Amino acid sequence: MTATTLAVNYADIDAAARRLEGVAHRTPVLTSRQADDISGAQLFFKCENYQRVGAFKFRGAYNAISCLSDQQKQRGVVAFSSGNHAQGMALAARMLGVKVTIVMPSDAPAMKLAATREYGAEVILYDRQQEDREVIAARLGQERGLAVIPAYDHADVIAGQGTVVKELIEEVGPLDYLFVCTGGGGLLSGSAIAAAHWSPGCVVIGVEPEAGNDAQRSLRSGQIVHIEVPATIADGAQTQHIGKLVLPILQAHVHDIVTVSDDQLRAQIRFFAERMKMVVEGAGALAAAAVMNKVVDVAGKKVGVIVSGGNIDMALFAECMARSAPVRG
Repeated sequence: MTATTLAVNYADIDAAARRLEGVAHRTPVLTSRQADDISGAQLFFKCENYQRVGAFKFRGAYNAISCLSDQQKQRGVVAFSSGNHAQGMALAARMLGVKVTIVMPSDAPAMKLAATREYGAEVILYDRQQEDREVIAARLGQERGLAVIPAYDHADVIAGQGTVVKELIEEVGPLDYLFVCTGGGGLLSGSAIAAAHWSPGCVVIGVEPEAGNDAQRSLRSGQIVHIEVPATIADGAQTQHIGKLVLPILQAHVHDIVTVSDDQLRAQIRFFAERMKMVVEGAGALAAAAVMNKVVDVAGKKVGVIVSGGNIDMALFAECMARSAPVRG
């Protein structure tokens, strides 16, 4: 499939940026001398942990709901998510005056469940080990006439996520490498399209947890690979497969997908807290962990690193601090 026939193109991202202007936060790009010393590269961290709801997901959610017809907005929407897309959808729907129902796993982090409800969403819980959230959402959509807006396999969601990298490269200029946290692939897809437009020579690398490398296996095999729910502290990346719209975009614009361990994520979470004074969740630390652990050699290069979210349960945060060694550089 050629770039011209992909589900999303750069014009879609540009249109999403106009819808999000003055609504989504233009999140900061931070640097760290120690991170540069450890990696041997010049790193630019795009900090979506400072986005509304604490994650990039607000961008795609707001853009997708904005693109619905007035009739569909009156009926409402349904989504399924372990937490960040849930919160993004709940807040975006409230801002746009749309009723939203969210299908969430019963073991989702308590803070994400609470926040989703506080934003006004109806939350329906399911057992992620026994039930299929996509089937539940589809049934609700049919029974109630709701528009289904999945977390990543949706053109308007992907376009909204692509605004992250549009902002990053607008601010810091062309990049040699871009590392992107990867779960279902919506952020990676949108980021790769934006990078191809703004920095054509940029090598785009997705990063997954070792326990859940379905996107890596899908990209390398050329077909969508389904896996069991992965056991990882990166709860935002506990997806079982990437989207149908996602794979062709990855094939067109992504160089590779690599993985990091949970121990590397714990150490990265600690680094962010101690050295950069940031709270970052497991999935949000994926891209940085790959760069800081030199999974890919980026010495001497200009590197963009997406920090995708900061919604970590405080008990898990404390565990990460206790079970990891401080990063030295």
